[in-house]
Amino acid sequence: MRPTALAPLILATALTAGSLAACDSGSGGDRDTVKVAYNRSTDNKVRFKDDFLESVKRQFEQDHPGKKIKLVPIQAPDNDYATKAQQMMRSAKTAPDLVYEDTFRINSDIKAGYLSPLDDRLASWDSWSRFVPTAKAAARAEDGKTYGVPDGTDTRGLWFNKQILTRAGLPADWQPRNWADILTAARTIKAKVPGVIPLNVLTGKAVGEAAVMQGFEMLLYGTGENPLYDPAAKKWITGSQGFQDALAFVRTVYGEKLGPDVSDALDPNVNTRVATEWLPEGKLAIALDGSWLGQFWGPRGAKEWPQWPTALGRAAMPTQDGRAPGRVSLSGGWTWAIPRKAGNPELAWEFLKAMQTPANAVRWDVADAQIAVRDDVAKDPAYLKSMPGIDFFTGLVQYTHYRPALPVYPQVSSAIGEAMEAVTTGDSSPRQAARSYDEQLRTIAEGAVAAR
Repeated sequence: MRPTALAPLILATALTAGSLAACDSGSGGDRDTVKVAYNRSTDNKVRFKDDFLESVKRQFEQDHPGKKIKLVPIQAPDNDYATKAQQMMRSAKTAPDLVYEDTFRINSDIKAGYLSPLDDRLASWDSWSRFVPTAKAAARAEDGKTYGVPDGTDTRGLWFNKQILTRAGLPADWQPRNWADILTAARTIKAKVPGVIPLNVLTGKAVGEAAVMQGFEMLLYGTGENPLYDPAAKKWITGSQGFQDALAFVRTVYGEKLGPDVSDALDPNVNTRVATEWLPEGKLAIALDGSWLGQFWGPRGAKEWPQWPTALGRAAMPTQDGRAPGRVSLSGGWTWAIPRKAGNPELAWEFLKAMQTPANAVRWDVADAQIAVRDDVAKDPAYLKSMPGIDFFTGLVQYTHYRPALPVYPQVSSAIGEAMEAVTTGDSSPRQAARSYDEQLRTIAEGAVAAR
């Protein structure tokens, strides 16, 4: 997931401020104001979302005289943002009219009754036909109704420092064919270029879904079909050799010291350090990470780095042994949703549509380094020229996977994070950690599991 991290003291302050804002965010009978809750980056230099929303707010208020948009930013890591947004949505006094929802959590919030279905509105909105089916599915619940409008997605692959690889005797256009190629490259870098981190794979509980999705699941989905959940049988998978193999890869990275120090790897700020320190400062050779990293290095990014387009190469994450289709990616993304207890849902829908005019949809995907989920945006020249490598990461969509869109997935993710951390620290073997995960899964899924 996109990185947000905060020191405990700052986090406490930010959440307190968010709590005060939330107390003032109730409808209060004001039918002319839309309250928009969203996650503000914990890096004070990163304000892409704030700037975009402010610009659409100005457009909307100019086009709708007498109507007001009240932005309610919540500055916190993703887990804490989700908790705060859920707290706000529980009461009509504090519920926003529009809320930014991670597709990772939207189904659990739907099950909790926090969100309203949008099907009646979507049926009469011409732009909805522009959205790709997989993006639409990410916001669709088990009841078949749609509860959010996605504003972009992402893909994941391997970023690498060409100069470091060249110093290690590896090709500047390195393209691994399987997991063994990645580990061989990391071992070569460790031996020939001391002082740099050969390979970063996010791991552990503190990093949350970022570690699970773009670390573990990028491995797991390269081991075979439906390795986490079988949609046909509607069962979660236990006893998977692929699960053990993915954990074994993580254990190899940290057991052989091919990754950062374990204390750094388990730091909740590690994904921010990858983007703003380790990669731009030449301290990291290979990073398994997301399509959006380039946004950090532009003139308005957190770490301006003009040389990055030539300094870094990109490679697809291969499957475990190179079997077809040979490449793996995971995609997520966020949606805009209307809470069930929103005080002004009709005006909120009008603002959501304003954010999704073709021009604004392009502008947002360019500003936030998103992968387009609309066919018109994907063809737009401004999008196609927005960032070096955008064509590479857009090309990974054909190989991508989406996490199971089920309410219990956040609990499953938490159990995977625990398994990753156990093998990272060496407290458990991959086999032991996989068994512990299976035990938790049987409780989480209430018997909806199948052995493999």
